[in-house]
Amino acid sequence: MDRLLQGVQIRINEKLYLKDPESSELGKKIIEISIQMINEIGFENFTFKKLGVQIKSNESSIYRYFENKHKLLLYLTSWYWGWMEYQLVFATNSISNPKEKLLKSILIITREIKEDSSFSHINEVLLNKIVINEYSKSYTTKEVDTENKEGFYSIYKRLVGRLGEMISLVDADYQYPTSLASTILENGLHQHFLKEHFPSLTDCNNQVTPTQFLTHLVFNTLNQKIDE
Repeated sequence: MDRLLQGVQIRINEKLYLKDPESSELGKKIIEISIQMINEIGFENFTFKKLGVQIKSNESSIYRYFENKHKLLLYLTSWYWGWMEYQLVFATNSISNPKEKLLKSILIITREIKEDSSFSHINEVLLNKIVINEYSKSYTTKEVDTENKEGFYSIYKRLVGRLGEMISLVDADYQYPTSLASTILENGLHQHFLKEHFPSLTDCNNQVTPTQFLTHLVFNTLNQKIDE
């Protein structure tokens, strides 16, 4: 799969940036270092001024790429979900059995992330941690409805749609495939967050993974046995 992903370019809504960061070395450096910094100090403490110091460039040069740090967070999370979508499509494309395809999809979406060498300037492990800890901040804003109309969350919504279709193929009579699909994505993040920060609030630990929990939840909800 890594070879297949070598030539892939994750397409991001052009309204999220002023200049495509993939178009220059400075743009790629902005993405690379911002991921490192947000993971280290948190989104609230992250500023373009601090980023400028780290990349040894003027703060104004960053504003040529992104209007503000909210748009940068939207860009990073959109890239993550686009990358996740490619992972899912490539891994399940040749699977014809609906249950096996859904099982594989839940695994891909909820497993611990390993770094992908296909994108040298993006550390997917750190980006995954950012999505777990910071993703909700990208949409819990007063502008969420306007941003939704602008298509800022289209990749995430498309991924939910893919999962919903897979659920319907497993059980065409199940009435809530979209709700269950969004639960897989959101609760996958939430269980990783609880496991790291509030272990007393989850059964997930070093022995039980979020993937195991959500696989059990989904297939019991659909009244389907998991083939051994």
